[in-house]
Amino acid sequence: MGNTVEVSNVSKSFNGQFVVRDISFDIAKGEVFGLIGPNGAGKTTIIRMLLDILRPDSGGLSILGSGLTDDIKDRIGYLPEERGLYQRLTVMDTLAYLGALKNKQSKRRTLELLETMGMLSHKDKKISELSKGMAQKIQLIAAISHDPEFIILDEPFSGLDPVNMKLVNDLILELGKRGKTILISTHMMDQVERMCDRIFMIHKGNGVLYGSVGEIKSRFGKNTILLEFDGELKDIKGVKKINHSGNYAELLLESGADTQDVLKTIASKVRVSKFELSAPSLNEIFIQVVEEA
Repeated sequence: MGNTVEVSNVSKSFNGQFVVRDISFDIAKGEVFGLIGPNGAGKTTIIRMLLDILRPDSGGLSILGSGLTDDIKDRIGYLPEERGLYQRLTVMDTLAYLGALKNKQSKRRTLELLETMGMLSHKDKKISELSKGMAQKIQLIAAISHDPEFIILDEPFSGLDPVNMKLVNDLILELGKRGKTILISTHMMDQVERMCDRIFMIHKGNGVLYGSVGEIKSRFGKNTILLEFDGELKDIKGVKKINHSGNYAELLLESGADTQDVLKTIASKVRVSKFELSAPSLNEIFIQVVEEA
């Protein structure tokens, strides 16, 4: 199948300070790939290098089997984190204009996407009349209406309510099924865990996690207890952190804690309806890696 993206030993610095240091990863054709990390980790710098806005100091980048020629750039779709649309134009005029910049205009494809995203009835409204969530969906449509092969989505779920989040989620997965290669940069670990085939985590400019979500979770072992209970749950020896949600809880065990001892302690304090020993969530792994780095 081959790779859409290959990043090999890439470094970038500003004023002698490394922002990205010797990172390598690839993104396979048709893969939904997650680029994650805390603010200031280097994610935006990586995206800007993939788009040829910045040039790496060293190392190599390959997109769609080539460097970033004008032809290759026309085969890329990009949703930036900083949104910006022409407020006085209508939705259709905006999408027609942005499509023309990519040398591709398809009114039929645009109308299909507007319908998919629940925006067809708003096509003649000015951008200034749209809510923030609506405008965000229009910008997403603009990023993909020219049918790109490689799509970069920077914080695509930011500011969306649950209904629109699901619409965007479903659209991304559908694009993946159609063979599009998608890079998602987001802080929403639950979405990454649900959608992405593989992830690359960067922290302080260094790559710290790389692989499938399943592989990464298995590296951290089964150190989490998922619990359904009645009663008050707190101060459990061997438990580092408890995340409550009503009568459910996620308990992150301390390193070296004896699971059986922890369960006995829990059973002495509350009535347990159900428990499961599992790998930590990607969100817990994210927090742990950042705190320990």
